[in-house]
Amino acid sequence: MRIVDLITKKRDGGEFSREEIEYFIREFTAGNIPDYQAAAWLMAVYFQGMSHRETTDLTLAMAHSGDLLDLSGVVPFEVDKHSTGGVGDKTTLVVEPLVAACGVPVGKMSGRGLGYSGGTIDKLEAIPGFRVSLTTEEFIAQLREVGVVLCGQSADLAPADGKLYALRDVTGTVPSIPLIASSVMSKKIAAGSQAIVLDVKCGLGAFMQTLKDATQLAETMVAIGKLAKRKTVALIADMNQPLGSAVGNALEVREAIATLNGGGPADFREHCLTLATHMLLLAKVARTPKAARALLEAAIAERRGLEKFKALVKAQGGDVAVVENADLLPRASLVETVPAPRSGYLAQVHAAEVGMASVSLGAGREKKGEPIDLSVGVEVLHKVGDRVKKGEPLFVVHANDAAKLAEAKERILAAHRWSGARVKPLPQFYKTIV
Repeated sequence: MRIVDLITKKRDGGEFSREEIEYFIREFTAGNIPDYQAAAWLMAVYFQGMSHRETTDLTLAMAHSGDLLDLSGVVPFEVDKHSTGGVGDKTTLVVEPLVAACGVPVGKMSGRGLGYSGGTIDKLEAIPGFRVSLTTEEFIAQLREVGVVLCGQSADLAPADGKLYALRDVTGTVPSIPLIASSVMSKKIAAGSQAIVLDVKCGLGAFMQTLKDATQLAETMVAIGKLAKRKTVALIADMNQPLGSAVGNALEVREAIATLNGGGPADFREHCLTLATHMLLLAKVARTPKAARALLEAAIAERRGLEKFKALVKAQGGDVAVVENADLLPRASLVETVPAPRSGYLAQVHAAEVGMASVSLGAGREKKGEPIDLSVGVEVLHKVGDRVKKGEPLFVVHANDAAKLAEAKERILAAHRWSGARVKPLPQFYKTIV
């Protein structure tokens, strides 16, 4: 086989065989296919798509490109969650310790940011000393002993996805249903998750901007999960406006800690509790959503979720003092609160524009492997439907460069749209797919 033949085949609307997909994954993982040809392959898939059979074959090829974890002998039952990405989506930092505090082990491998969508691993690196790279042996040992792990993707697990993930970020091929579905599910299958809750974002700040596309992605991933004999449920969530208030790495860690302390923005707290409820139901530690919710709320009230987060940070070498005093997190040198330019109801807070403003401040990457500024970002203080008075604080910009601050300020102001008439708040979730 020749990679150029596969590129032209998909470019012209052809369908890959399983052997052709396995060849591409095997050779790309081995370093025998250069990035420029892999990028062309990705772009062909982006425009021509893949059948359900192709997507499943791609998922399994990526999962089998490295080791496969079997956690059945490590913990009684392990459940995982995954978000397809969004703006201000720091849910893993809250959901994982909460679920673990309720007696369900959670071992999660997360990624770095893609475009304006923040990455959990980048956020964790805002905690001084936190080690995001663990060996497979360390992952298993920590899951057994602490009951919670949150690390970067092991080089031993689905290495093909790790390489493709970084390339997609800088080639404009992120919002592709087969590429997203195979990336997500290959990691989950390789990491040994026995049950998976998928948080599929939909809207202006999501890779899937329409409910139709989000539903297609969710259904594709649930189907792959069933084929791989994993209990899988997908929730389609709104991402037209940022989730919570904070957008930016250290800022989001601070907000997650506040939520585990019983505070945090109402929409973010509710989002976390809903996802965690489904995780407890899949793990069968609660029979009804009401019972699961009660367990989770008790874990927050009794600070058991916060203590589990501390245990996670300590186990991975992070400074636990940060959890007790979030002011120790990286802080930007320039902080400006921007007032509302007029009175009225908020009709839109364009999530993608807020996300791109955060990237322009330095909180995200514009090139593969680029360093990021962990301290910068934005705090959006109001939601669609809120009544805001002129002069009232509208958002806060955290920057380390005056020119970048001014640019972000104008962009975020433009992301806010107003109405003189009352505006209905946006829903948090649209549907559940099982």
